[in-house]
Amino acid sequence: MNSFLVGIISVLSYTAASILIFKELIARSERHRNSIGLAWLGATLHGIYIILIFQEFNSFNFSFFNAATLVALFIVLLLLIAALDKPVENLGIAILPLAAALLGLDMIFPEKSHPISTQNWEMTIHILSSITAFSLLNIAALQAILLAIQDQQLRSHNPKRLIAALPPLQAMETLLFQMIGTGLFFLTVSLFSGFLFIEDLFAQHLVHKTVLSIIAWIIFSSLLLGRMRYGWRGNTAIQWTLVGFILLLLAYFGSKLVLELILKRV
Repeated sequence: MNSFLVGIISVLSYTAASILIFKELIARSERHRNSIGLAWLGATLHGIYIILIFQEFNSFNFSFFNAATLVALFIVLLLLIAALDKPVENLGIAILPLAAALLGLDMIFPEKSHPISTQNWEMTIHILSSITAFSLLNIAALQAILLAIQDQQLRSHNPKRLIAALPPLQAMETLLFQMIGTGLFFLTVSLFSGFLFIEDLFAQHLVHKTVLSIIAWIIFSSLLLGRMRYGWRGNTAIQWTLVGFILLLLAYFGSKLVLELILKRV
């Protein structure tokens, strides 16, 4: 099976689903069958593309764009699963184009294989929990941005049609904290497994990732504690969520971007 063809069809499916979601939002339609169906098709083909790349290199390729493509797939799948019983499908208007763009970049700029040096069940737990945590908190960050826009427009008493089609502000805020709580759980597993199973942080250029991830963990934990004890919400929740996510983004992809794409080092 041709991985490039599979990737192209996945990108087209994501793009078509994004356009349909946009049209449904503008029309204030609550029917998302066609867009969700196309998104599932895109995610399925996205997964097949990654499997084909895995077979090509006989292991997962942890190059910058390929790793970003895997994370994008996790984000899409988590969104689609959450959309089965929560009103979050409209977040696809931001997530699906992002997944399409990352998948397209991975096909346009193929990179040499960067396999991990140690492959065992312990490392698998660490990698999967890290990707899941980042994916969930990515969705939370997008939720926070939409929440900020929604709050600002409601305060001005002139909500745009796109924002007015979103769930009520309180429901959006509840969903935000649910995403943060679940993401924090997986981030905790990721950090704990990293301390247990990764022997030499300095040799593996992981010190910055660990430090930034711990700071992000403290921020998200403090936010949830503040929510429970002091009822934190609104701008406080939005700002803390975005700061925590930016730290994770730098931890997971900051040095990888500099080392691989700028300095051309593995």
